[in-house]
Amino acid sequence: MGTPPTPAVVDEKTPSSTDDVSPEPTDTTLASNGNVIDDGLQRGLKNRHLQMIAFGGVVGASIWYGTGSAIAYSGPVGALICFLIIGVDVFFVMQSLGEMTTLFPVQGAFIELAGRFVDPALAFSLGVNYWYAWVTNIANDYNNISLIMGLWTSAVPSYVWVLIFWVGFQCTSLLGVVVYGEMEFWLACWKLLCVVGGFLVAILINTGAVGGSYIGFRYWRDPGAIANGISGFGRTFVLAAVYYSGTEMLALTAAESRDPARDLPRAIRQTFYRILVIFLGLVFFAGIIVSSDDPGLLTATSKSAQSPWSIAFAHAGWAAGGNLVNVVMITAQLSSVNSAIYVASRALAALAARGRAPAFFAKTTKNGVPVNAIVFSNALGLLSLLNIAATPGKVFTYLITISGDATFIAWAMIGVTHIRLRRAWVRQGRGIEELPYKAFLYPYGAWFVVALNVFLVFISGYEVFVDGFHAVDFVFSYVVIAIFVVLSIGWKMAKGTKIIGAAEADLVTGRREYLTGEAQGGPSEKTSIPWYIIVKRFLFG
Repeated sequence: MGTPPTPAVVDEKTPSSTDDVSPEPTDTTLASNGNVIDDGLQRGLKNRHLQMIAFGGVVGASIWYGTGSAIAYSGPVGALICFLIIGVDVFFVMQSLGEMTTLFPVQGAFIELAGRFVDPALAFSLGVNYWYAWVTNIANDYNNISLIMGLWTSAVPSYVWVLIFWVGFQCTSLLGVVVYGEMEFWLACWKLLCVVGGFLVAILINTGAVGGSYIGFRYWRDPGAIANGISGFGRTFVLAAVYYSGTEMLALTAAESRDPARDLPRAIRQTFYRILVIFLGLVFFAGIIVSSDDPGLLTATSKSAQSPWSIAFAHAGWAAGGNLVNVVMITAQLSSVNSAIYVASRALAALAARGRAPAFFAKTTKNGVPVNAIVFSNALGLLSLLNIAATPGKVFTYLITISGDATFIAWAMIGVTHIRLRRAWVRQGRGIEELPYKAFLYPYGAWFVVALNVFLVFISGYEVFVDGFHAVDFVFSYVVIAIFVVLSIGWKMAKGTKIIGAAEADLVTGRREYLTGEAQGGPSEKTSIPWYIIVKRFLFG
């Protein structure tokens, strides 16, 4: 009853008609806990879950290493500039997503909408691109685990740590969306407290309260505020994109949200600002406690590495403080891996549900868990075992490059899809005031997203042309573009797809206007909220 029928392969040549489709379902299936099963998935995520899921998925253990890599590649000020530019980029990406997913909270989110408003071939290539972006994130997270555990003991091979944690995450990822939402909420709250603690520790070390030596902005003067020129910026742009990637995962939670029209705009606004402040804060404080040329920072040549905070503790005379940082990073990893598995599996299930991947992956349990997509996506996370043949630092660099380039492509296509949706909305005589959420500075923000991310995906591999051509690095830097183009052209030729015209685009299917807080048994909104509740909601959703 809970498993939807095996989806047939969709005829990609003909766009859906809007004349015979109802925005509401003809019948309702319920999970064992009473939540609605919609399109095979369970709508069990509450507002507080949405508030913290993206934050929990984005702020993983790798950000504690990654801030050090960013500083090593482009210096403290260079890293700040890169993270700020990508932050503005993500802001407009989220504006586009907010408008699209509150209007159409469907399975696959922007992946499905790309096929509806641009071209079904784009939905296929974008879906595969986004899926393997998150598969590489899973692998990178396992690689980070081996890095962290290797700091405590070298007696256990790195692949053993990967396999142990792989089994654990495979179990937790199958527990269902409600359990996942609760886990993410509490683990994300813990990570938020750890980040604030990291800020305070950096202030104490910088001012000499810990270690007894005042640092100030010494490292901004020597070795300098910016390092490695344009090649350093290229690498750091990719790093920043990978760490911000996941903010857009809120769009995929729309298909499992109880009340997407109400909760998604709220989550989008608060999550973005929370992540922006945290990322800029981590980069800033890392840049004032560690020199950009410190050999302990993680780079492609590193066999092991420490976070800037561990290095700063050691310089301050408290080497044991690094163990505290390691504990924080391991606990941070508990939610970031689960989030990566969640996004990868939902992207794959959405492809399968529309006939763009084997139907096997669309199968869900009676409570709406896409079990086959989860198991397969997590299995590919074992790519992290490449660190047996190469150094963890080199594996980190390769996985980051693939994931970063795939993220740039996904963000650019989100902007394209948003522009096409708006064009169809106006062309079919609908008013902008009918939109439940309106993107800020449209169309300039959407075009900014398209232009900037196309530029970034090409400049990200600039370093391979500096100081001699490096064939392997070139492949890892640009293979994602080649795969995306080949997939798009191949699907278009195989299925004979056509670009969807604005006049015939489907503006009805998936509206889900029946989903409201009251319909889902949720409480009505209060007209007056105490100030301390507002503060709590901002911090913890």
